[in-house]
Amino acid sequence: MDIKHVTVDFDKELIQGAYNAIRVCLRLKPEERITIITDNESLEIASAIAAEVKEVGAELSLMVIEDFAPRPLKNMPQPILDDLAKSQVSIFCAIAHTGELRSRIDMTEVVDAHRIRHGHMVNINRQIMLEGMRADFLKVDELSQRLIEKARKAKVIRIKSDGGTDMVSNFVPELKWLKTSGIISVEKWGNLPGGEIFTSPLSCNGTFVVDGVVGDYLCQKYGDLKDTPLKIEIKDSRIVKMECANKELLEEFTAYTMTDENSNRVGEFAIGTNLACKKVIGHILQDEKLPTIHIAFGHPYSAHTGADWQSTTHIDCVCIECSIWFDDEQVMDKGKFLI
Repeated sequence: MDIKHVTVDFDKELIQGAYNAIRVCLRLKPEERITIITDNESLEIASAIAAEVKEVGAELSLMVIEDFAPRPLKNMPQPILDDLAKSQVSIFCAIAHTGELRSRIDMTEVVDAHRIRHGHMVNINRQIMLEGMRADFLKVDELSQRLIEKARKAKVIRIKSDGGTDMVSNFVPELKWLKTSGIISVEKWGNLPGGEIFTSPLSCNGTFVVDGVVGDYLCQKYGDLKDTPLKIEIKDSRIVKMECANKELLEEFTAYTMTDENSNRVGEFAIGTNLACKKVIGHILQDEKLPTIHIAFGHPYSAHTGADWQSTTHIDCVCIECSIWFDDEQVMDKGKFLI
């Protein structure tokens, strides 16, 4: 075992989530090599995952970001990228700092180039390991597969919620739907816990009320938005007006979505499918997997969706208890799947 950093003692409650990550989601084999990229804050969870790797018998490289560079990272340190390129499987298990998206893109570019099975556990914490990571990912995958088969045929998707969301989005076959159900393949790295299908929409118009959470570093700061929802008016996929009782959040979100020319454009349209997620917990990694809708402004994952534009930012927005129609077929009623 090529561990570049010592592991620490960990709570045995983390074992089931670690087992799911290594055995079910990434299906690590004894003859393979895995790189785990972590940070000081997440080292206990990384150590639980490393212990599962040891049980499998695979070669492990555990790399702690702060051993290589100060935070926040402008770019992913080259020694980490070089190590990653040698592995067939990888996990990013660390806390996101403000302005670090570019460093994570550096990492996923290596993952894509080398067709690495990669589990993305950004901002992972104990609660997520005990909830979303304990899902029956085979069941989540079956549901996601049924849903994506319907989504790929839909030209128009309408979403409504009691919270005020009422948005119509258009889709074309050239913009591909992807499934990240937690069962990770070389075709597409995925978040862990998994449980969503997503694409880049052709266009979105209407009102989207964020009464769940917003993503990136703003999620940790503002948490559950049920008492101060962010109301976003969207025209031709771009933000035209926003309202929120929390003026600080409104200011920060506005600044974030003005970073570059496409930061205010809907880049991702997604439906969560992780049935182990029951309520908003204030962490985007799990909350975007709730059975409901989330959209993201900014980067459209062009390498996978086929979108012909890019952005340096990507911020998810979760609307809870949605009702969803694919063309004329209702597939969800207030957060409950009908398929």
